[in-house]
Amino acid sequence: MGTILTVDDSPSIRQMVKVVLGPAGHDVIEAGDGSQGLEKARASRPDLVITDLNMPVMNGIELIKALRAQSSLSGMPIVFLTTESADAMKQQAKAAGATGWITKPFRPEQLLAVVGKLVRS
Repeated sequence: MGTILTVDDSPSIRQMVKVVLGPAGHDVIEAGDGSQGLEKARASRPDLVITDLNMPVMNGIELIKALRAQSSLSGMPIVFLTTESADAMKQQAKAAGATGWITKPFRPEQLLAVVGKLVRS
């Protein structure tokens, strides 16, 4: 299993992600905005980042661009978990370097399936 960094300004969403992924054997690290997420990614080098789009300080697009600019983190999978579903926003995320997209509310089995595909055990 892997180390997953979940970045979301909603404590309840971070908790939901942890409740789903923790029992599946993943270590879950939490950050409340993109800036904190970047700092924690640099320190912990997670196997996967799950990030919200709309957050204070640094949004999800800015976070992805900052992570992709770090040579040591550039290949890490990054998945958006957001209420946004517009195609234009998905294209913007893909152009920034997002690996995947899950729309809130999410089903636990959907999150587990995506994480299972992206994190090597």
